[in-house]
Amino acid sequence: MPIFTYEGRTAQGQVTRGEMEGVSEAAIRILLRRQGITPTKVSQKGRGLNMEIRIGGNSVAEKDLVVFTRQFATMIDAGLPLVQCLDILSQQQTNPFFRKTITRIKEDVEGGSTFNEALAKHPKVFDELYVNLVAAGEVGGILDTILNRLAAYIEKSMKLKKRIKGAMVYPGVIVTVAVGVVAILLVFVIPIFAKMFADFGGELPAPTKIVIGLSEWLKRWIVPILIGAGVFAFLFKKWYGTQSGRRIVDRNILRLPVVGDLIRKIAVARFTRTLGTMVSSGVPILDGLQITARTSGNKTVEAAIMATRVSISEGKTIAEPLQKSGVFPSMVCQMIAVGESTGALDNMLNKIADFYDDEVDSAVGALTALMEPALMVFLGVVIGGLVIAMYLPIFKIAGAVGA
Repeated sequence: MPIFTYEGRTAQGQVTRGEMEGVSEAAIRILLRRQGITPTKVSQKGRGLNMEIRIGGNSVAEKDLVVFTRQFATMIDAGLPLVQCLDILSQQQTNPFFRKTITRIKEDVEGGSTFNEALAKHPKVFDELYVNLVAAGEVGGILDTILNRLAAYIEKSMKLKKRIKGAMVYPGVIVTVAVGVVAILLVFVIPIFAKMFADFGGELPAPTKIVIGLSEWLKRWIVPILIGAGVFAFLFKKWYGTQSGRRIVDRNILRLPVVGDLIRKIAVARFTRTLGTMVSSGVPILDGLQITARTSGNKTVEAAIMATRVSISEGKTIAEPLQKSGVFPSMVCQMIAVGESTGALDNMLNKIADFYDDEVDSAVGALTALMEPALMVFLGVVIGGLVIAMYLPIFKIAGAVGA
């Protein structure tokens, strides 16, 4: 039998790794769960070089996943057999990779696997949240309801990502263009002016000397600067990939003015939406917290959620450890406490998520409104300063000729 390497978390939240023999990845995942380990990564040993070349990529757009999920829910609700639904949906897919994935899922289901076990073999398409919700739907006999909830969750998640990208793309593009324009001026345009001024002779104004000196310095060091920037980016990415590096960066990001507040609101919206969807779908709270922690996107938030999970396993409430973490606002913790005491935790979590979706919208609008004038001032000062510095000698020469 093939040997698989695995990584998972125990009920106490500790990371465990090892190797295990099994007939398939799905079988290994089942064995690990029986041992009280929630698998996060399972891969067959020695398959690293057996790369399959796929034309058209090996990814599935979230929009395609939403359409697939909604159509699947409609077919299940209409009473069509699971295998027939998968067969119809695979034939409809225009994405070759997604079509092949659905076909493999259908074959696994025909071979005796449950639907969620078949989905778990394709983590690039169906994440742990999707698989666990489907498992809950199969057990409870409400697969169509769960699929509709999943589609709604993915749609709201897409909107949240779109807002974040919208907030970051505009200033990123402006700054990139500004830096590019300044670099072109200093490397290619300023030297032409410098040569012209040298031919005229005479003393240059101080701003012009500074700009020409900066141009000469940049021309001399631009290659080492670019190499250094590349090396720094590579090393930072490597360091950020480590547990300690990501923990330090994520903790400090939350402390940043304006941006840190936005990241916190995004984390709260994602946490409450994900956990609310899982609790309302019948997923055990401990499993829900573990999955939610891994999808939080921030190590500081993840640590707070995992501490909450440990607290609940000891018989305590959710709200108390969240309050102690200092990551979640007091209002959120108080509303969760009310939801726990009234037995309506899922509804309360979804209400918090809706509120913080609006808060994210407001924060993104405020950030954009703050950045626009700052960027305009930056562009005006830098590029305008360069132009004025280059024209000062021309004005001086024109004045001397006029006199």
